[in-house]
Parts: sequence; C-alpha cells; structure tokens
Amino acid sequence: MSVPRPPLPPRRRPRLALALAATAAFAAAAGPMRAAAQSDSKPTGAIYSCIDDHGRRLTSDRPIVECIAKEQQVLNRDGSLKAIQPPTLTADERAAKEARDRAAALARAAQADAVRRDRNLLARYPDEEAHDRARQAALDTVRVAMKATAERLRELAAERKPLRDEAEFYVGKPLPMKLRAAIDANDAAVDAQREAAATQQAELDRINHLYDAELAHLRKLWAGATPGSLGTVGGTGTAGAAGPRATQVGR
Repeated sequence: MSVPRPPLPPRRRPRLALALAATAAFAAAAGPMRAAAQSDSKPTGAIYSCIDDHGRRLTSDRPIVECIAKEQQVLNRDGSLKAIQPPTLTADERAAKEARDRAAALARAAQADAVRRDRNLLARYPDEEAHDRARQAALDTVRVAMKATAERLRELAAERKPLRDEAEFYVGKPLPMKLRAAIDANDAAVDAQREAAATQQAELDRINHLYDAELAHLRKLWAGATPGSLGTVGGTGTAGAAGPRATQVGR
C-alpha cells in the first residue's frame, strides 16, 4: 500500500512551475533546430568528375586531387554539366601562362595600333597625288637648306681667292699671323659646310626612302588590303610621322 506523498511546501511550488515551463519551452524550440540541422546535412554542392592517369573515372563532392593537372567536369546533382574547372597550375606553370597572356595582350595592342595607323594613312592620303604633295613638302625643307649650303660654299670660295693670291707672295716664307688665321678660318668654314651638305643629302635620301616604303604600303591599302594586315610601313613607321630632321646651315 503506497503512502501518499505529502504536499510540497508552499515556497517550493513556484520554483517547480518555472522549471516545468523552461523544459517545455526548450522542447518546443529543439524540434525546429533538429529539423534545420538535418536539412543542412543534406548534400547540396556540385559533383566533380574526371578521368585519372589510369583511365578511371573519379567523382567527388570537391575538386579531385588525382586530377589536379587535368580538366575536371563540375556537374549539377542531376548529372548535367555546370562548368569545366581548368587544371590547377604549379608556380612555374602560372608564370609561363602569365607570360603568354602578356605576350598575347601586347600582340593585340600592336594589331590595334597597326589598324589605327593604316586608317590614319588612308585618311591623310586618299590617293597617290596627295602622298606625292606631302613628299615634296618634306623634301623642300631639305632642298632649301642644301641651296643655302651651296651658296655659302661659293661665298667661301670667293673669299679664299684673295687669301690664296696674297699667300703666293710668301712662298718659302712663314705666312703673317693674320693671313694664316684668315686662311684657317676659311678652311674650317668650308669643312663645316661640306659636312652639312653630306648630312643634308643623307636626309634627302632618308625622306625619299620612307616615302617610297609608305607609298608601297598605301598602294596595297588602296587596292583593298585590310587595315592592320600589312605590318608596319617598311618596318620603321611612316614617312609622315618621321618628317624631315633639322637641316640647318652653319655659317
């Protein structure tokens, strides 16, 4: 026969009620927490697939170490292709790829520049007559300097004649200091003008060479060649861009 449990003292009843309420609240919250945890544990990521060096197909829920140097297919859960993961490169391979990428970028920039130059040439010289006018304008600058040099050489030759005549009185004798200085100055001036004449002739040849190369390039463009498909003009740029160099005449 069980003995009835005596009733709790009045002071313990509130504490028991609070404990029971806390237990019920925890149980109510635990249900959704367990459901969320179970939901998170379900696999939701992609599937990685590849053929290893032995011809075996490997699959994993993460990148496959055995295929680090190969392409790996990234599949959706239904088996459809999501993406292709390229091989993972070593440090040396990354450096080589970066070098190739830089070279390709430079090549693209050079090609774009070639297209731009050719279009500018066609805009500047719509026909051969326009190109020849530009050539003559560039040559005229040098021709003016060459004419001035030739004139100066004639002046120096005229100045030299009386000096030479005077020097004939001193055959076998030392020339007076003033006469010697005048002759030396005339010689130096003649040498300078002859050097200028040689420089000007070289400049004339340079300009003609550049315009010849540019004209050959333009004739292909006028005939329908695609801008940028011919490389640079003569391998050295355009005549119009180069222009004549300084051709000053010393006096």
